[in-house]
Formats: sequence, structure tokens, C-alpha cells
Amino acid sequence: MSGSLSSARAWQRMLSGRRLDLLDPSPLDVEIADIAHGLARVARWNGQTRGDHAYSVAQHSLAVEEIFRLANPNASTTDLLMTLLHDAPEYVIGDMISPFKAVVGGGYKAVEKRLEAAVHLRFGLPPHPTATLKTRIKKADTMAAFFEATELAGFSTEEAQKFFGTPRGVTRDMLRIEPMAATEAQSLFLARFQALDTSRLQETSTGARPA
Repeated sequence: MSGSLSSARAWQRMLSGRRLDLLDPSPLDVEIADIAHGLARVARWNGQTRGDHAYSVAQHSLAVEEIFRLANPNASTTDLLMTLLHDAPEYVIGDMISPFKAVVGGGYKAVEKRLEAAVHLRFGLPPHPTATLKTRIKKADTMAAFFEATELAGFSTEEAQKFFGTPRGVTRDMLRIEPMAATEAQSLFLARFQALDTSRLQETSTGARPA
């Protein structure tokens, strides 16, 4: 076997032309267009969902941000952006289901945290959410997972309640769960990011949140 692990390629070329190093990701190599494109083509639940299209991480991220916003009406746009981007590292490493994460262990989490920091810093966000914000995002994420599990992934209500709890304050009709085409999910994710980023810049320049 020629070569060594140290000489193995550890970067991915993006459609933007950027080369993102997984071992030492630079914020300068992160582009929102690449994130939107990638997440719209990464399937949740390992693709084991109903519908003509895969239920993408991009669509999931939109649902989580919607739930978070409903549950936290006074959240800053910085908080909303970090919620929308909570699974952003998956545009590089894919959506690894929770059972497999448990098998892989710490190595996966270390790569994920480095990518999260690079993404956040690229867009002027703190490298990682605070513990409080992370808990709130996780709550919204779990609520989204409940609806995905029961509507798309074949879980019974009782089974989903066991793993994800019972959603409070959010109902199925509040969310768009039907899987959409990758191009639509990509467009909606990118539009939501741009709207939040514009709002955040306005907050920064005026010192107050836009009405």
C-alpha cells in the first residue's frame, strides 16, 4: 500500500471552486451557495422517507428555524441564523443518523465542531452557540424530528413520542413536511439565509431590530 494517511486527500472541491479542508477548514473557503446546494441534496433519515423526493437537510433546517422562531418570538436574527445553520456541516460530511453517530464516537463530533466554527465565522457569527441557545435549537430540532418521523419515516405516534417526546405549541399544519425537489429546497434555504443576514446587518447598523 503506497502513500500514508497523512498524504491522503482531506479536502473537498465545491461547485463554487472552493477547496474546503476537513482537517483544518478555513472560513474563507465557506460559501453559502455551496451550503445550500449541498444540504438540499443530503437526505434525512438515510433516505428512508415517503414521497417522490428525498426529505433534505435543507428542508429540515427550514422547519427547525420555523419552530424555533415560533417558540422564541424575541430571538435575535443571530440566533435564528445559527438555528438555520445548525446542520450546516452536513453539506460536507452528510447526515449521519444518530445510531451511527453513537457507533463512530468522538472523531465525528470533532470534525463537525471544526466545520461549525468555520461556517459561523465566515458569516460573522460566534464560533458555536451558547449552551442555552444550543438547548433551544435542540428542542426545535427534536420537535421537527417528531413530525418527520410520523409523517415520513414510518414511525407510529407512540414510537415517535418515546424517542422525541410530544411537541408543544407546534402542530403538523404549521410546517411544510411534504418532501420537495432539491432545487426548491436549495432556493428556499438560500432565500431564508439572505433575508436573515440582511436583517442582522440592519440590526448592526441601527442598533435595533427592524420592525
